[in-house]
Amino acid sequence: MREAVEGSVKETEQIRISSNLRDNEIYIRKQCENCADILVRPMRLGEDRKVDCLMVYIEVTVSNMMLDDSAIGKMINHFWKIPPEKIQEFLKNNSLGIADVQKLENMDEVFGAILSGNAVFFIDGYNKAMKISSKGYPDMGVSEAESEKVLRGSREGFSDSVKTNSALVRKRIRDTRMKVEEYQSGVRSNTTIQILYIEDLVHEELLEEVKNRLEEYKIDGILDSGMLEQLTEKPWYSPFPQYQVTERPDRTALELLNGKIALLCDNSPSALILPGAFSSFMESSEDWYHHFEMATFLRILRYLALLTATLLPGLYLAVIRFHTQILPTNLLLSFADAREGVPFSSVTELVLLELAFELIREAGVRVPGALGNAIGIVGGLIIGDAAVSANLVSPIVVMIVALTALGSMVIPDEEFAAAFRLLKYGFLILGGYLGIYGVVLGIYLTVSHLSGLLSFGIPYLVPFVEEQSVRQTGNGIFRIPFKARKYRPVYARKEQRIRLRKISDRKGRES
Repeated sequence: MREAVEGSVKETEQIRISSNLRDNEIYIRKQCENCADILVRPMRLGEDRKVDCLMVYIEVTVSNMMLDDSAIGKMINHFWKIPPEKIQEFLKNNSLGIADVQKLENMDEVFGAILSGNAVFFIDGYNKAMKISSKGYPDMGVSEAESEKVLRGSREGFSDSVKTNSALVRKRIRDTRMKVEEYQSGVRSNTTIQILYIEDLVHEELLEEVKNRLEEYKIDGILDSGMLEQLTEKPWYSPFPQYQVTERPDRTALELLNGKIALLCDNSPSALILPGAFSSFMESSEDWYHHFEMATFLRILRYLALLTATLLPGLYLAVIRFHTQILPTNLLLSFADAREGVPFSSVTELVLLELAFELIREAGVRVPGALGNAIGIVGGLIIGDAAVSANLVSPIVVMIVALTALGSMVIPDEEFAAAFRLLKYGFLILGGYLGIYGVVLGIYLTVSHLSGLLSFGIPYLVPFVEEQSVRQTGNGIFRIPFKARKYRPVYARKEQRIRLRKISDRKGRES
């Protein structure tokens, strides 16, 4: 892959900025030929308009350039009035105190700044350019997280702007020990990737591993965090996600305080949190906002829902095809009456109805607006009722499929739930043709795979493989009271494991 990209992409030499403005303009216009959205604006500034200058920017990102309330407008309006010989001095010293101004020395930096949504200013006789930050590309702004609804907690969700997203996390962790490192990925897309971590909490080996994986491949473009995820995860064949994907800044901040790392990708309204762990995918951000009794009950409910979404169809087929003796007689006769007249085998019947509900789920996602929810509900009712009335499926199968679908929807992480939606078909086949032994075999193979799975060197089944971690951190099935949550999980450094200390009463200390 690397060779193919390097073969198709011609590396450009770093061309220094000339002190001759005309040479710079010719080169820029040649590179921007047929780029109608990139504006090259010559102007003459200074007293008596004696100094030739050039402003290059993308039309949408830098609007109303001459307004008094913009940094660019203030600078240009000031240059109208000063002698020509002082303009370069002002540029060198940034005498206007314009925020986020950077000197650029070569054309690669110039085009990188322009294509990132900034304005670049050239002046005749000066062999550097000035990058002046502007409002940047348009985006949707901060909105509510759609895929992670909560009853208690922040309603803010990530936007498409990576700068906005890191600011939302910084808003919650106002500590200079939270670091934000920036990289460019994609030879043609030049997508901004940010690595967020807390310096004294994160393991250095984990941080180095993340950086090495980001630099392992060279690709023409990264358009979403999902592409970044697939390039850097190992092993790539596992259906279980090794990154935790979240749209919530508060969840990202919570995991950073646990010693994890977050990756933010420009143009993607979600964060990738690593390492990923089984228990983390089963938690919701509001688990730590509720009282521990209710949070524990909800966690138990989610684990039961996971078992239902994965095992219920396979267990149903195993029982009615191989192990009918374990059912009460009345229930067995009820199942037999319900299946009377159905032309398909029980396995075919269940597979067809499961696929029909997958179609309904996909249609509900693709259809825009409230109509998608209506299609999901009405489609399920109509198809289920019509299939039962036509004697194509039995009513009990409709109920089994509905419970399975509800179970998968309870799992907080969509990508994690998708892995069990795929496993469901494996258990369905094993239970339908091997009975209970097939279901047990499927459980053994799944647990074996999860036991050997590592996410950036951390066991996937943490904290269940460490009894002390479950008891002290409350990250397992049972959530401990908040006052007892004194220790961080294994993701943090050992010297920083203690997160909560009780300040003794002064009178008690004196006595």
